[in-house]
Amino acid sequence: MCGIVGYIGEKQAKPILINGLLRLEYRGYDSAGIATIENSGIKNIKNKGRVNELEKIDDINSLTGTIGIGHTRWATHGKPSSINSHPHMDNSNKFAVVHNGIIENYANLREFLKSRKYTFLSETDTEVIPNLIHFNYENSKEKGKKRLLAAVIDSCKMLKGSYAIEVLCSDFPDNMIVVRKDSPLVIGKGNNESYISSDIPAILSFTKDFYLLNDNEFAFISRNNIDFYDVNSNPINKEIKNITWDAGAAEKDGYPDFMLKEINEQPKSIRETIGSRLPENSSSVIPELDIDKKFLQTINKIFIIACGTAMHAGLAGKNILESLCEIPTEVEAASEFRYRNPIINKNTLCIFISQSGETADTIAALKLAKLKGSKTIAISNVVGSSISREADYTIYTHAGPEIAVASTKAYTAQIVLLAILAINFAEKLEINKEKHEELKKDILLLPSSLEEVLKNTEKIKSFAQSIYKEKDVFFIGRGIDYTVAMEGSLKLKEISYIHSEAYPSGELKHGPIALIENGVTVISVLTNRLLVEKSISNIQEVVTRGAKTFIVTNQELNHDFDEVIEIPKTNILISPILSVVPLQILAYYISKEKGLDVDKPRNLAKSVTVE
Repeated sequence: MCGIVGYIGEKQAKPILINGLLRLEYRGYDSAGIATIENSGIKNIKNKGRVNELEKIDDINSLTGTIGIGHTRWATHGKPSSINSHPHMDNSNKFAVVHNGIIENYANLREFLKSRKYTFLSETDTEVIPNLIHFNYENSKEKGKKRLLAAVIDSCKMLKGSYAIEVLCSDFPDNMIVVRKDSPLVIGKGNNESYISSDIPAILSFTKDFYLLNDNEFAFISRNNIDFYDVNSNPINKEIKNITWDAGAAEKDGYPDFMLKEINEQPKSIRETIGSRLPENSSSVIPELDIDKKFLQTINKIFIIACGTAMHAGLAGKNILESLCEIPTEVEAASEFRYRNPIINKNTLCIFISQSGETADTIAALKLAKLKGSKTIAISNVVGSSISREADYTIYTHAGPEIAVASTKAYTAQIVLLAILAINFAEKLEINKEKHEELKKDILLLPSSLEEVLKNTEKIKSFAQSIYKEKDVFFIGRGIDYTVAMEGSLKLKEISYIHSEAYPSGELKHGPIALIENGVTVISVLTNRLLVEKSISNIQEVVTRGAKTFIVTNQELNHDFDEVIEIPKTNILISPILSVVPLQILAYYISKEKGLDVDKPRNLAKSVTVE
């Protein structure tokens, strides 16, 4: 989950690397460092803490080189410290390396290298990489640049695990080598310069032309040229892709935090996700899907597989798919699905959801599904991401860059896309016409409805100010409202560090109600008119025991609760898109009242690229 950047060109590398690291801090912020090639060799400066702590080091201003690499760390092996920070160097100081991923066999490799008189300074798995490259470099029979390339390739053949790696070598002061396996890495191409990054947004202000590396592909980079190789040193051709994202979309644009900006961008992101997929008075259009009625009739089960917020979007999608398509649908955490030998075959359709498209568990689950013969669909927000290249079909949400670690606009865009997918399937199956036509109309109204929801911001902020010191918060809901309660609870945990739990409302009396006492806050989502009376009864049960109540509803409630946030009525199947927004806003302002870093909560990273 770490972030890595690189630059090679004619400009001074340091400010470009620092800029890139600042934009990648959502991937980890335990430590940071950069290394550049100077006249005296490789100079390496790193420090515990965030990038701004790195900038405080006096010696950093001495870096004038035009080739360099950088790293911002989310700690796995070894506690956050200066010595465990990247870049790491070999014993001879000839090689410098930054790495995102986990080397699973690093302990064996460390012992192998120790037996050959190599020493180690850090606790990290990464430090074996530069020393391994040095070992293979010194023992290579190749000459010149082939020697360097062979050393990196031979070293990667010895690594088990996931990695995106950038390598500098003082013997080749005009070159850099990068490689990826199960960790994201892109190369942006400019005029006689190249930019390397874990994620596109970090370097989007410099270029929109990108090479997307596949697993086990190596790039040998000079100022004006990039040569690509496979794991057997064979040259390969790569097509450059133009990324249409607006660079300004990765800026705060006057907002104090990315999260608040992204919450308020949801009407726009929903419009973009709908796009031309739901034309009025015509069938839905998903040109990325080559799936017909005959194939859909063979499907006897759908799995939706994802992690975290994306899995919660999948739970909403399950309701829509089952209602419109009448195909049994299950939702599973990718981290569990991949290890339990699921019963899937050619008659199973597996849908994988990942905002970044780089979630390690989700990618591994996708590979398993394909191995078992299932057709696979990926839903992602990032063009050219790993998941999009693995799946049979990919549909993009078009939500734009999401920078805050806590996902907001990606979640609502994912539900919209799942709803469009369900409509498309139902149309092809020629079932539930009235139901899916009604849903289509309501989806098209979502952007304006979301704008109405956002008008409640000050009211929600006021309630946040009254409960931000709470230690425990409970979320409840019935049916599809329970899936929203789960997402609301997750948001609160992620950015406020308040313990919270979500329960189906009817399950309160089966244990959790023992935890309700005077002053405890209970947040309820209530959008299903068929369950109003039962849901109100559940809320009254906690009020009787002294709970403070915060209700998100589109129903008329003739009851006196502490705070009621009214949202527009919509189709129950897509109600989570509206009902979740007040919970996002509430979590945001509770975190702000506590003085926390909303965009970069502790111990978390935006893209979970390790298992």
